[in-house]
Amino acid sequence: MTATKTDIKPKPRIGLALGGGGPLGGIYEIGAMRALDEALEGVDFNELDVYVGVNAGSFVAANLANQMTTAQLCRIFVRNEAEVHPFHPEVFYRPAFREMGSRMLAVPGLMASAISRFVSNPYDQSLLEALTILAQAAPAGLFDNEGLHDYLKRAFTMLGRTNDFRQLKRSLYIVAADVESTEAVCFGAPGFDHVPISKAVQASTSSPGLYVPVEIDGRYYVDGTLRKGLHASVAFEDGADLVFAVNPQVPIDASAAVRSGSMEPGALTRSGMPNLLSQMFRTMVYSRMQSGIAQYVNDYPDKDILLFEPTRDDAKLFFSNVFSFQSRRMVCEHAYQMTRRDLLKRADELEPRLARYGIKLRRDRLEDEQRTISTSLYGEMLPLYVARGRKKLAQKSGLSARLDNVTDLIQKAL
Repeated sequence: MTATKTDIKPKPRIGLALGGGGPLGGIYEIGAMRALDEALEGVDFNELDVYVGVNAGSFVAANLANQMTTAQLCRIFVRNEAEVHPFHPEVFYRPAFREMGSRMLAVPGLMASAISRFVSNPYDQSLLEALTILAQAAPAGLFDNEGLHDYLKRAFTMLGRTNDFRQLKRSLYIVAADVESTEAVCFGAPGFDHVPISKAVQASTSSPGLYVPVEIDGRYYVDGTLRKGLHASVAFEDGADLVFAVNPQVPIDASAAVRSGSMEPGALTRSGMPNLLSQMFRTMVYSRMQSGIAQYVNDYPDKDILLFEPTRDDAKLFFSNVFSFQSRRMVCEHAYQMTRRDLLKRADELEPRLARYGIKLRRDRLEDEQRTISTSLYGEMLPLYVARGRKKLAQKSGLSARLDNVTDLIQKAL
């Protein structure tokens, strides 16, 4: 019996949703994506149907959609093995001198206004209360991530890449929040796809208070996690049947971290305001994300989402320093191994779910306790080295074929 067009099932659409977490969150996502890339057979993370990113996730998603492999992301942003444009995390933390200067210039006028208001009606408020107007001199953000926009603009104008949403082969959505309306905006969607990808990433990574809001077409935008921590629904609305999701931003469970030996009692409280604020923000975002994941079951009953995130008892990630080269390598490797363990632990549950989409879980790679990011990167580079070797040995009979046999053996071992 001949199958009709109606009997042929359409190829399932697969998407990726990456959450926030600042620069270290991006490093975590790179490690997690590397683990998923090599453990899942039948899916190419540079050829997915839809990519969604918010905050640091927008940075990683934009690079994946622009055909940068997980191995290249590891080499450039973690190991500092830059191919063309060197990347330094300091690009995220350039002081907003222009913003600070304009605010300082406003101080004399604000002071005069405060004194004038007090003198004209001294019984309405005290001089100290009148001087509270000076709060307007505080900068809208401490840092300016214009450097990130400049870096990505250069990187995305290389051959084979683009800084234009409309020229990508796959859908890419970068989520930011409009400061004035508080609504989430998906750059890359109709009406917002004319914005350069680099500018959209700059807006999505602008955490309030830390970064100056980014102006685009007369509107100001900040970090999209103010609305949601993941925005996987954007991928579902684009038609994705299966969404891989990575959320690096989870609050630490201090008691569990103490029991696991990764933190000393009271270390979180003693660590100062930045870490306490981070814990509060993570708690708020994580709570909303959990509610959103639960709602997907009702809103998208025929779709699947596979979520990967850090365990809450691991303080190593929480207290890591993005400026430390060693910390970046540790976080990336930690995310890589954590995701591998998670995949292996959930293998019995995941295998039938993945099989519906033609994806196979490579248990042999997950069960390899000696496997690291470094060994996986070597395995990917091996074909390139062999190709170069074959070219040099082309004139020597038999050596080229022997090199292929050796390559096959090594790749099977990897």
